[in-house]
Amino acid sequence: MKKITENWVLPSARRSILYFVFIVLMFILLIGGNKDKGLRVIDLRTEYRVNPLGIGTPVPRLSWALDSDSRNCTQRAYRILVADTEEDLENEVGSLWDSGKVQSSETLNIPYAGIPLKSGQKCFWKVRVWDGNGRVSDWSETAFWETALLEPDDWQAEWIYDGKPLPKEEAEFYKNDPAPLFRKSFILAQKPVKARLYISGLGYYEAYLNGQRVGDRVLDPGWTDYARRILYSTYDVTTLLQKGPNCLGVVLGNGWYNPLPLRMWGRLNLREYLPVGRPCLIAQLHISFADGSCYTVVSDSSWKVHDGPILRNNIYLGEVYDARQELHGWNTPGFNDSAWKQAVSAPNPGGRLEPQSQPPIRIKEEIRPRSISEPRPGVYIVDFGENFAGLVRLQIKAPRGTKIRLRYGELLYPDGTLNPMTSVCGQIKGLRNDGSPIGGPGAPEVAFQQDEYICKGGGKEVYIPHFTFHGFRYVEVTGFPGPLKPEALTGLRLHADVENAGSFICSDPLFNRIQEMTRRTFLSNLFSVQSDCPHRERFGYGGDMAVTCEAMMMNFNMATFYAKAVRDWQDAAFPNGMLTDTAPFVGIQYCGVGWAMIHPLLQAELYRYYANRRLIEEQYTTSRRWLNLVDSHYPDHIVTEGLGDHEGLEPAPVATIVTPLYAQSARILSQLASILELKDDVVKYKKLFQDIQRAYLGRFLEHGTGKVRPHTQATQAIALGLDLLPRKERARAVQVLIDKIKKEYHGHLSTGIFGTRFLLEVLSRAGQADLAAEIVRQTTFPGWGYMLERGATTLWEHWEFSDNTFSHNHPMFGSVSAWFFHWLAGIQPDPQAKGFDKFSIRPQPVRGITWVKAEYKSVRGVIRVFWKRDKEKFMLKITVPPNTRAKVFMPTSNVTSIREKGKSGRELPKKRAWKVGTGYAVCELGSGTYIFSSIYK
Repeated sequence: MKKITENWVLPSARRSILYFVFIVLMFILLIGGNKDKGLRVIDLRTEYRVNPLGIGTPVPRLSWALDSDSRNCTQRAYRILVADTEEDLENEVGSLWDSGKVQSSETLNIPYAGIPLKSGQKCFWKVRVWDGNGRVSDWSETAFWETALLEPDDWQAEWIYDGKPLPKEEAEFYKNDPAPLFRKSFILAQKPVKARLYISGLGYYEAYLNGQRVGDRVLDPGWTDYARRILYSTYDVTTLLQKGPNCLGVVLGNGWYNPLPLRMWGRLNLREYLPVGRPCLIAQLHISFADGSCYTVVSDSSWKVHDGPILRNNIYLGEVYDARQELHGWNTPGFNDSAWKQAVSAPNPGGRLEPQSQPPIRIKEEIRPRSISEPRPGVYIVDFGENFAGLVRLQIKAPRGTKIRLRYGELLYPDGTLNPMTSVCGQIKGLRNDGSPIGGPGAPEVAFQQDEYICKGGGKEVYIPHFTFHGFRYVEVTGFPGPLKPEALTGLRLHADVENAGSFICSDPLFNRIQEMTRRTFLSNLFSVQSDCPHRERFGYGGDMAVTCEAMMMNFNMATFYAKAVRDWQDAAFPNGMLTDTAPFVGIQYCGVGWAMIHPLLQAELYRYYANRRLIEEQYTTSRRWLNLVDSHYPDHIVTEGLGDHEGLEPAPVATIVTPLYAQSARILSQLASILELKDDVVKYKKLFQDIQRAYLGRFLEHGTGKVRPHTQATQAIALGLDLLPRKERARAVQVLIDKIKKEYHGHLSTGIFGTRFLLEVLSRAGQADLAAEIVRQTTFPGWGYMLERGATTLWEHWEFSDNTFSHNHPMFGSVSAWFFHWLAGIQPDPQAKGFDKFSIRPQPVRGITWVKAEYKSVRGVIRVFWKRDKEKFMLKITVPPNTRAKVFMPTSNVTSIREKGKSGRELPKKRAWKVGTGYAVCELGSGTYIFSSIYK
């Protein structure tokens, strides 16, 4: 036998070892280390915001989205790194938190679980994920957040004001009361490496450092109940400071904290319902240096104060600015303030200070005049071509003392002069029988929106009002010297800086114009509350919000805006638990359940759209107290008080409209309880829903006919839309509705805000999308097309044209935009969705529409739909984001005609097998881009 030598054995052993190592490495690469270059982690957010300053919680929630070209891409695990320096992150060191590899498919609202955070701490973070096949992505781009002042004791500053008393008589409020200027000088021994300004001013403020404006926010802070909650903003002001002398300056406006005692509608005085006081501010400037030392500037009585050039300012009546009173350099170091008075410690407004998290208000667009006319000598009318909310920029060169008046309105009279009557504050028009103003002592006879500017002379002057805004299309200019040229006046569109989330366009130009009109109306009414109109009232009405919130969320990212609204309603709640019609509460309390239900409704929608469970945990008790109170007030479960189908054309008793909304509220409470795993409450509110449903059907349903008394479009649509009818009555009820529309209203609607919210959806769900489209397409009264035919560029408050009373910029009929997205395009969140993780794509082919293109940026990624119809062929192209599932309804009259990349519907893989439905074939898909075609007759 041949002797086996050592020289022969060792190479074989080495080969075995190397082979074993190779197998292990390949296994690691395949299972845990194989990077999927097509899988990307994008859109990192903290508390729904991108790289935010001023996060107010020590346990912020982190979210991201995925991007991949692969089909059926899911997340199996993630790893988060959080560090206090970018260098640590680059070295993959989570000095504040390393989550490790967490087995989870969740990408939204992962709570920070690292080293406890301090106030003003900047945290850098990144994330990587593993997909369903175990492949790992690259690390995301680095994101950051920075905490605000987390504890009340972190505030060293105090509230200060000018020390002046409030007027004792109402008429005195209308006299000149200059907006105060505050300044604080300080010296820095070295150039800062970091500086943060934390500031709030009631009602509004503008801040300056060394003569430069701090930030680009306007009308800040957001409006809240100042006795309960006051918002402050955080600014990075590092680059605005210098070694040596510095100056921090602040000017204050009245805003909602010091409103005029206007008697809106002749009776409502906001000063009797809002927390009020003299304008005041609180500011804290934290400065850090390279050597580790710090310096803090705080608001206190060492500050100086002086009257400024804004002589009067009011949310409704506008501003008077006298440029002759300007103090050049007042907000710069070196200014001589020896004649200024000392600031005074102010009474605490009462509310807790919280960092502002909703999008700030900004100037978002400049609008050039479309035309300028002179209907009377020296009276110019500037037409901006569209109705919007905001301000104007005036540019003028005129002698000292020249007074320019700008008056705003939505319409013109037949002679071409301004008709401001639809935008007058609180319908304050004229005098009482005794000759006194309707608006109360000292109030103007007509509460116009207007601004006045008094020139200082000596060259070109530029003026933008500071502490007001207006809703208008036309501006009447008087006092302007010489011909008014277009460059003299520029419109400035203002609104909350919400991100665009959705877009919709189709082959029908009228539908596109309605969508554009609706979006313009929405933006006109998004400031720090979603208002009913941007001029006459400007209040946050719950009913208006309830019928438009889904349309808003399909168009814009409303995650933080609506969370603020929910908290506004909690702040406004009465001690007994009753929720109000408006938030902040302004004294209006007659609308009832349909308005108060916005509090639980928004919680449910914010969960479906954005997966905001923490808000439900915070707010659920408030909703439960309210519903229990309503339940105790109506033991027979029929609600007989409140406002019904507001602005409907067919009269209907309040009970037949509001009782279904009460039932919906009970259903929502059961859903919220289920999310929170409160089993007893789930059962309780399901039973309450059933009890309300039973009482409602017993009182209003004519059994066997499908008719819901008193047989209006609204009562039929609401009963069907809220799924309150027995199954055997639904088809009859739909037919009753169809007959009402076709026979009595000749293809038009007759509904108010709640009926309209459900009408188009109910018809589309019942296979009557053509009829829904016919309603939308009408250009005669009543309808959206009729508004456009009468020259509207924004939605009206009333279906009829009004030249004296009703607003022409009112979002409450904007639910039509949700129909465009949910039904024409077909993008619908699942009823049980958590942050759009499940949704349907259910396009509705309708007569006259040959193609539709829509896009929605959900919190999990972008959903895209494009469909095209050509004779008997239907093509559908869709994109489903990673980590989501879509139920796709493919319009077809023959399931075997469905093709995708040349395969027939019956040849598709089993997981994508089509199920046949009425007019559709249905299948469930994972992520990816798909192009389907079918025969559709």
